[in-house]
Amino acid sequence: MNSILITGGAGFIGVHSAQYFHNSGWAVSVLDNLSRRGTPENLAWLQTTVPVRFIQADVRDNDSMDRVVSELQPDLLLHLAGQVAVTTSVTDPRTDFEINALGTFNMLEAIRRKSPKTFFINASTNKVYGRMENLDIVERNGRYEYAALPGGVSEERALDFHSPYGCSKGTGDQYTIDYSRIYGLKTITLRQSCIYGTRQFGIEDQGWVAWFVIASVLGKPITIFGDGKQVRDVLYVNDLVQAYEAAWAHRAEASGQAFNIGGGPASAISLRELINQLESICGNKIPLNWSEWRPGDQPVFVCNVTKAKKVLGWRPLIGFGEGLRKLVAWARENKSLFKVLK
Repeated sequence: MNSILITGGAGFIGVHSAQYFHNSGWAVSVLDNLSRRGTPENLAWLQTTVPVRFIQADVRDNDSMDRVVSELQPDLLLHLAGQVAVTTSVTDPRTDFEINALGTFNMLEAIRRKSPKTFFINASTNKVYGRMENLDIVERNGRYEYAALPGGVSEERALDFHSPYGCSKGTGDQYTIDYSRIYGLKTITLRQSCIYGTRQFGIEDQGWVAWFVIASVLGKPITIFGDGKQVRDVLYVNDLVQAYEAAWAHRAEASGQAFNIGGGPASAISLRELINQLESICGNKIPLNWSEWRPGDQPVFVCNVTKAKKVLGWRPLIGFGEGLRKLVAWARENKSLFKVLK
């Protein structure tokens, strides 16, 4: 039986990953410090759903990570633990660095010294590409689009770590690639676009699709930063988890590389378009507030997923309309969980 250790395993991506890999026959261990809102609720749900081993620990604690990796010797380490909000990184860049950069380094070092046969998947971000200010952006049909990149941004795009969050995640991204090159470890970094889905306790500065859904269900106003015409390619969490499985299946040829993982052009949507869809689904007008653009915010980000399709044999399968309806239904059925957001 293959074994997997998931850091940040009580986060919304973590619990979906744990459930999926368990159902696929893996022995699953999840590690989390339970500091993020919603993680205790997610862990409780996970433990009543599938038998997993839970380890409460912090990726910033190098000695603890050494002990865990040395004991478990996992076949796969899925590194999801992280500080996930740009605005938080601007307010507290030291903590952001310690979690994202140092935390990723600690996991790589633990594997290098204690379990070098472990395959390492790093959850990176599209923010490593920065604002991409030299790309021509046009406005078409009330949304921003690339003037000349119909397929989206590829992995050949130069990196530009804009914002402390971009710097810390970019550091982990590059360390992951280099540990394959220098030490011969099997590693891969996945530059994820906007991931959404059930069990995501989104808030204003992170997890915007889930936050829009939760706010609409609770009748709370939504703040739009910028003009609402900015566009993202969104990806339902089930498709993301299958990308992790595809990375494992193709680890020999994929090791040491970076891959964009997102919805691509077919799932690109603006903030205003999401509001319109939510109002149609929920049958009520959503109160809006408006604020300034946030540091590092990209007017457009749509990733090109051609490389993932070619090398990993992966592509997104769940359309945004289907995924949004699933998320709305879950939010309506679980209003009591959102006390953590009130």
